[in-house]
Amino acid sequence: MGKKTTVEQDEKSQSAMAEHSSLWNRFLLFMISPTDPSNLAVLRIIFGFLMMLDIPQERSMLFIAHHFGSESCHFPLFDFIQPLPIDWMHVVYLVMFLGACGIFLGYMFRLSCFSFMITYWYIFLLEKARWNNHSYLYGLISFMLLLSDANRYWSLDGYFNPEIKNSHVPKWNYVLLRFQVFLVYFYAGLKKLDLDWMRGYSMTGLSREWVFDPFRIFLDDQTIDLFLVHIGGLVFDLSEGFLLIFDKTRPIGIFFGAMFHGMNSQMFNIGMFSYTMLATLPLFCAYNWPKKLLSRLPNFMAKILPSPEDPQTSEHCVYPEIAKGQGREEQSDEKKMSKRCQAPAAKHKASVFIVLIYIVTQLFLPYSHFVTKGYNAWTQGLYGYSWDMMVHSWSTQHVRVKVVDQVSGEVTYIRPSAWLREQRQSRWNSHPDMIKQYTACMAEKLKAFEELNITEPAIYLDVWRSMNKRFQQRMVDPNVDMVKAPWSPWRQTPWIQPLLTELSPWREKLIQIRRELKEKSNFSEITFVADFPGLFLENFVAEELNTSLTLLHGQVKVEFNNTNHTLEVGEEISVPSNDTHLVYTVSDTPSCWMYIFMNTTEWNNETIRNWILHPETSPGKQKKMSWENTTLLEKFKIFATDKYYIFRQSFTNTYYALAHLTLGIEPPMESDEEDDGSSTEQETGGETDQGMSDGDTSTHDDDAGHVDGEAGTRDQGTGQEDNTQGKEHDKQEL
Repeated sequence: MGKKTTVEQDEKSQSAMAEHSSLWNRFLLFMISPTDPSNLAVLRIIFGFLMMLDIPQERSMLFIAHHFGSESCHFPLFDFIQPLPIDWMHVVYLVMFLGACGIFLGYMFRLSCFSFMITYWYIFLLEKARWNNHSYLYGLISFMLLLSDANRYWSLDGYFNPEIKNSHVPKWNYVLLRFQVFLVYFYAGLKKLDLDWMRGYSMTGLSREWVFDPFRIFLDDQTIDLFLVHIGGLVFDLSEGFLLIFDKTRPIGIFFGAMFHGMNSQMFNIGMFSYTMLATLPLFCAYNWPKKLLSRLPNFMAKILPSPEDPQTSEHCVYPEIAKGQGREEQSDEKKMSKRCQAPAAKHKASVFIVLIYIVTQLFLPYSHFVTKGYNAWTQGLYGYSWDMMVHSWSTQHVRVKVVDQVSGEVTYIRPSAWLREQRQSRWNSHPDMIKQYTACMAEKLKAFEELNITEPAIYLDVWRSMNKRFQQRMVDPNVDMVKAPWSPWRQTPWIQPLLTELSPWREKLIQIRRELKEKSNFSEITFVADFPGLFLENFVAEELNTSLTLLHGQVKVEFNNTNHTLEVGEEISVPSNDTHLVYTVSDTPSCWMYIFMNTTEWNNETIRNWILHPETSPGKQKKMSWENTTLLEKFKIFATDKYYIFRQSFTNTYYALAHLTLGIEPPMESDEEDDGSSTEQETGGETDQGMSDGDTSTHDDDAGHVDGEAGTRDQGTGQEDNTQGKEHDKQEL
């Protein structure tokens, strides 16, 4: 009988050893092995604090009434997601802020994470026009923190519940967050393996930022743009994750990561992103590095700082070594807590399975554009979740919105931003899904606008854009009614015009032409335009501009004053001011030409002429010099005062909203100050105003009718007001 029992025990022992030796179980035990919670707690505290700062500013808590007013159009990911009434939107933002506070304090941690995550993703999905990579990352971090045990150290939850205070966390908590940070860097590097980026066309103009002043001693601006910004950025993104993973290279990775994000914080208005990424750098260090630091502090600080002692065991971890490697006395001390944690339970396996699903999803999403083809245009997919940061810079020449009443035939020209409430929404004209949403919303607004008496509107768009210093060209077929135009998230959009990549080799020549013009005159501006065979450009030239048109490629006919003029390559023609001309592409291949504008108003105005000839005397330059001469203390006072008023007004508005909901008290008029979107990224592929001029493509997505893209060119009057079709039809502008 004893032999039989021994044999059974041996068989069980052998089967257990075989099970534990399997690859899956080794991986499982690795993921749920115990680690120190202090490193994770530091990330939780910093992230919660940064989100508390982010919500009133970059989430635009101050401008809730302005953004979510009833007259505005929105761009939700799914059409059933709609904004709540204004008072309830204040409640949503307040819940999000309180969730961030709970994350920071580690108080009611799961509920705080859930409250922040749900409200944050609601705001995020409500407005695709605001999407950018760093806002997406914040939402991901909130989800990962919800899954984690980040409240096990230096938290109010630990203070009120000693059982979880300073207790182990499973290793997958760190693996998950480290994976996500690694992916941000590495995928950003892979996305930069793009010819436009590697040839230096994506982010030109950054060399003029003050952070590159030390390099300007021995490098010119072009070299800085190409080798430091583009090639250096590519190498950094591809290597930074690997540098942080390995112990020997980690100090190098932290040094370059701190330099990189510190420079970005000074060059770009990207809110808390740089500081969030700085906070993730120590995540790759030893699990207990905060405790090592705390143990070296003076003893009198021990009362206000967390304990540097070793953590206690946790039911979320597995301790197989207790059963086989510890003495009986140690076993008896920890037996009560570790007995149920000596082998993986169902909850341990479920947590690891969720982590694996998350990892696979994040690996797939940035390259899922072959599935969601309807979101593809000149770039792949929806912008903001693909980590293609800074890869694409845009300029918008103009957008014309023509509305035809299909009952009466009357034509009306609509201001493109008529139902938009913030500058960031201007990116709608570069994404087919947002074009469909906005034109559908516009059609409903027009039907409700009784003064126009439009019952069946057909909406036609003429969108002219440039990407990465190419020619300005059409993005949308101007002959397609956008109200009835087909669109599906799973099929390629047929009415998006292709990017004229065959003209990309012209870019170096265009840069050279611009430089030569700059050397000749400070009062001339230049715009390069390309168009498809069979289409025509209708362009109004303002009265103060003397304008010439020179054909660079193809063949065109220029019509003005009821006269046609055929141009061959190299020929130039003057076009009349204060009038509209038409440019027909009559060649079998795309044509391209350039406009040179001479602003007579600037030339004749002595003050403006002096500012242009002597830039140091201009008000803008004087203001910049005055700011540079301001002391650090004065700058800090201005900064602190600005932030104080943002926070004060944000919570004052929320207070009145709550009073109105609960007591019916009518609030005073909220601040009407418009959010210009400067607190967040513009869509440049990594999205920020680069402040370019002279030969650099601007990254603004400004309202149509303003020639904003080519070295600050002046308004050509390409907007709706002076369009030639207004001479043929009764025209109204909304």
